[in-house]
Amino acid sequence: MATRGDTTRRDFLLRMAGVGAALATPRAVIGERPRQQPTLPTRTIPGTDETLPIVGFGSSKPVLEIPTEGTEPVAAVIRVLLEHGGRVVDTSPRTPEIDAEFGRVLTAPEFQGRLFVATKINTDGRIAGITQMRQNQRLVGRRTLDLLQVESMRDLDVHWPSVLRWRDSGEARYIGVTVSSNGRHDDFEAVMRSEPLDFVQINYSVMEPGAEDRLLPLAQDLGMAVLINRPFMNGSYFGRVSGRTLPDWAAEFDCATWAQFSLKYILAHPAVTCALTETTNPDHMADNIGAGFGRLPDEAMKRRMRELVRGF
Repeated sequence: MATRGDTTRRDFLLRMAGVGAALATPRAVIGERPRQQPTLPTRTIPGTDETLPIVGFGSSKPVLEIPTEGTEPVAAVIRVLLEHGGRVVDTSPRTPEIDAEFGRVLTAPEFQGRLFVATKINTDGRIAGITQMRQNQRLVGRRTLDLLQVESMRDLDVHWPSVLRWRDSGEARYIGVTVSSNGRHDDFEAVMRSEPLDFVQINYSVMEPGAEDRLLPLAQDLGMAVLINRPFMNGSYFGRVSGRTLPDWAAEFDCATWAQFSLKYILAHPAVTCALTETTNPDHMADNIGAGFGRLPDEAMKRRMRELVRGF
């Protein structure tokens, strides 16, 4: 596993007034009363009174480890997220066997009614899309999905009439489309301008800042909630920062690890509703959650951050 920084999340939070003492306390063991944990800040879904915590869990890659590692690593990560008031879990259809196992996690009594689950359609053809919709409903154990997205605009013209009907019928509370490649941002912008999207999901990070040129401002203008994928470039980010010392000036925005460096860059943009992080390591999820506390970089600092990583 790639290194995530020279300073631990606990060291960082111990320096944060009012927050450090709570997070420095070890997690409760079975049988103990749950200890008070600081709660992640939230941001409002545009046009609604509903809010979402600003750090979430992207499960698309972690669930692929279920056949070899079982469901406990994924469940443990979700527990850490919930301990700090997080609740957003983003999914993507996998094999029926994997989805059945992951579905048992999402529908476990300890998680019932506590998660905002973002599901996807990522197939070709209308009938296949309907089949995945029913698979998503089985995954979360309920008729009404929180968010249904068409992944990477795949066969969007075919799926979109069905997606709109599902929102109208109440089978999807929110609908959206995702993109994870800078090369498709122009096509994605056209979709944003032409379709009534509630959510967009976009790749964006300190090493992939292109979305801030047009897509993020457009989402603000159109009143669309924004989920962020690839905050760590599918893990390659950690390979590029590995062995490098976090700059001292990162402390100016309460950043203690390289993971928080990218996440705080993302969260500093006012269009962002929630950044999705992928991991099967509860300690790494705790580190990611730490990015949601403390100060965020301003525009001048964000320029400095981009200049630094440009040389990596």
